[in-house]
Amino acid sequence: MLLHIPQVLSRDEVAALRTELAAHDWVDGVRTSGPQAAGLKHNLQFPADSPAFAGLSQRVADALARHPLFVSAVLPRHILPPMFNCYSGGGRYGNHVDNALQRDRFSGLQVRTDVSTTVFLSEPDEYAGGELIIEDTYGEHEVKLAAGDAIVYPATSLHRVEPVTEGARIAAFLWSQSWVRDAWQRKLLFDLDMNILKLRGQLGDSEEVLGLTSTYHNLLRQWSE
Repeated sequence: MLLHIPQVLSRDEVAALRTELAAHDWVDGVRTSGPQAAGLKHNLQFPADSPAFAGLSQRVADALARHPLFVSAVLPRHILPPMFNCYSGGGRYGNHVDNALQRDRFSGLQVRTDVSTTVFLSEPDEYAGGELIIEDTYGEHEVKLAAGDAIVYPATSLHRVEPVTEGARIAAFLWSQSWVRDAWQRKLLFDLDMNILKLRGQLGDSEEVLGLTSTYHNLLRQWSE
């Protein structure tokens, strides 16, 4: 499931993050790549060993964790610390699939990456190019969102970032392990949850709405791990 989540961060939150990120040095993104990705990745990354990293990362993680659409779509069991990257001057990232297992740099816990998330921190008119291209069974999807908005998609997806030919594209990116491993099951639960919310707004806590809510939680109980 590919889902656009609006206003994860407010304009003020984006501006504060951008100001603090700009006050520190960035490093070559290849430093965080495996040997296969190293030849494809041409960007800068905010260093995780910076004293400022933990606080900035936590602000993005907290914003996602309190956004109801993110919680409903991802059903996060573990959110890996968000990181930050910057593409400019032709920077790009060729077609790749994210690593299936990653280690939380703070807790040391090894986490299965079920869902990828990008939170845009630059407005679309601040840079040319830089589209996130995500491939699935329905073809290619081009993503370029407003600052503060996020896109979530299965971490199994082949994806890339097109070259940035003008300006700079700054974003936060992260992975989550879901309580529900299967992407199709997560989509069914999300669709059911959204329809329950709509029906509840129309009918209140009617017998039918309560029955569907019960079905949702029983499916979640059946599919969660």
